Amino acid sequence: MAVAEFDLLCRIVRPRPDLAHIRERIAAGIDFEMLADLAEAHGVRPAFLLTLAALSWEGVPEGIRAVLRRFQQTHLVRTLALAEEACRVGRLFSDAGIRFAVFKGPALAAYLYGDLSRRQYSDIDVIVPPEQMAKAEALLASLGYGNRQGDRTFRQAFLSFQRQYSFTRPGFDFAIDLHWHFSGRHVPFPLQPEEVWSSLVSIEVGACTVPSLSDADLALLLAGHGTKESWKSVAWVCDFAMLIDRKSDLDWAEVHRRARRQRCGDAVLLGCAMAWDLLATPVPASLSAAVAGNARVERIAASLIASMREGLVHFPEVKPNLLDIDLCERRIDRLRLLASLAVTPTPSDYHALPLPRALWSTYYLIRPVRQVLKAVRRRA
Repeated sequence: MAVAEFDLLCRIVRPRPDLAHIRERIAAGIDFEMLADLAEAHGVRPAFLLTLAALSWEGVPEGIRAVLRRFQQTHLVRTLALAEEACRVGRLFSDAGIRFAVFKGPALAAYLYGDLSRRQYSDIDVIVPPEQMAKAEALLASLGYGNRQGDRTFRQAFLSFQRQYSFTRPGFDFAIDLHWHFSGRHVPFPLQPEEVWSSLVSIEVGACTVPSLSDADLALLLAGHGTKESWKSVAWVCDFAMLIDRKSDLDWAEVHRRARRQRCGDAVLLGCAMAWDLLATPVPASLSAAVAGNARVERIAASLIASMREGLVHFPEVKPNLLDIDLCERRIDRLRLLASLAVTPTPSDYHALPLPRALWSTYYLIRPVRQVLKAVRRRA
C-alpha cells in the first residue's frame, strides 16, 4: 500500500500546493523512493520537481535528487525537440493548405502551463479534416515518417474505428498521432471535430505559432480524454485542474451544456470531481450543484480514486476498450458500445486467423464467435 505517498504526491502536484503542509509531511517521514516512483508512473515529475525545488529540497535524499535532476535535463531536451518538430510539421501542413490543429503535447504545455518543460508528454497530436488525411499522411512520409500498423488498406479494415493513426520516424523516440476525430467510432465524445475549426486560437510553441483549441474546446477535450482513459493518470487530472484554476472566467455551464448535447455531460462533472477530490481544486461555481447532485459521477470518482490509492505504480500500456464505457451516460449508448465492439474487426482478429484480403469482410462474422469463445474460456 502506498496511500500516504500517493496522497502526498497529490498535494505536491496541485495547481496551488501548500508548501508548509508538504514540508511537515516530509519531516514526519515518507518513503521517498515510492513517492518518486509514483510521480514517474503518473507522469507528473515536472510539477513534482518544481515543488520540491520550491522547498529547497528539504528532506529529499541525495539519490532521489540526482535522479530528478537527470530527468530534468533529458526532459528539457526532449520537449525542445518535440516543439521543433511540431513547428516543422505545422509549417509543412500550412504551406500545403491543410487545415489542422495541434493539441495536447507541447501545445498544451505551452498554453496551459506557460512552459514547454512544465508537463510530460511523449508525442505530438494533430487533427485534420478526414478528407485531408491522405494528403497529410503523404506529407509526413516526405519527412521520413512511416506507419508500423500496416499499409493504408490494412489500417482502413482493422484500425479506422480508432479514427487516428500513429506515425514514427527512425532515430526519433516519439510519434505523431494524426487524428480525424477525438475519439473512437464506438463511443460518444464531448467535443466534435467540426466544432473546433471556427474557434481555433494561435499558441506559441517554441519558435513558432501553431493553431490549437479554444478554452471551451480544450475543457471538453480534457474531460472526454480523461474519462475515456478512466482518469488513471494523475497527470490528466492535473491538466483539468490547471484549466479550472487558470480559466476561472470560462463559461463552465455552457461547457457542460455542450457536453450534454453529445450525451457526455457527466465527463465534465467527473473531471471536476476528480480535480476536487484529488487536488483540492474548487469546482466551478456554476457546476457545483450539478457535481454534488450526480450519484453516478460520485460513484465513478470514488471507484477510480480508490484504485489509485491502493498503491498501483505501473499501469498496463494497453487498456481494455470497455473502459471507454464511462463516457456513455445512457444505457442505450452502453449497449451500442458493446454491440460495436463485438463486431468491429481489430488487428488481433487478423493475427489470430490471417486471411487473404479478399476474405477480410468475413471478420465481421468471425469476431463475435471469437468473443464468445473468449468469454467461455474466462468463465471456465
